[in-house]
Amino acid sequence: MSFLWAILLMVILLIAWVLTLLGMPGNWVMVVAVALFVLLVPEQSAVAIGWGVVVALLLLAALGELLEFLAGAIGVTKAGGSKRGAVLALLGSLAGGIIGLFVGVPIPVVGSIVAVVLFAGLGALAGAVLGEQWRGRSLDQSWQIGKAAFWGRLLGTLAKTAIGAVMVGVTAAALLL
Repeated sequence: MSFLWAILLMVILLIAWVLTLLGMPGNWVMVVAVALFVLLVPEQSAVAIGWGVVVALLLLAALGELLEFLAGAIGVTKAGGSKRGAVLALLGSLAGGIIGLFVGVPIPVVGSIVAVVLFAGLGALAGAVLGEQWRGRSLDQSWQIGKAAFWGRLLGTLAKTAIGAVMVGVTAAALLL
């Protein structure tokens, strides 16, 4: 029976990993799922996991959030953007991700994932441009800052998703060892 729980855990982790791509808190879902697994599966089971794995996943999830935030913020600020541009880039990114979820629906699974990531980046671009225009910058300056927000958001999402893949791998290794 414990092996079935382990398989279910891995399915949940893979779903959570996809959620991370969609801009949802998938890495945190992984932490909670593994913590519940530790609580529910007896220590003497062949697939038991210790609390050390939960702590490692917690640290990895926090690192993923930090990398995502820093990539986006550095993208805007390194290009000379304002706080207003950074905040609107974040809001635009969230709105773009939600719109992308629906735009990508005609292409099953992959379409939604690609559209969410792309539209989140485009939303960051639009938000940064709007914020910088609002601040009185030229269209050219705003566009440069917007492009930096786009690439920052894209790289941040990829970094967070990569951390999520490591979290899945750590859990799989803990189950097998």
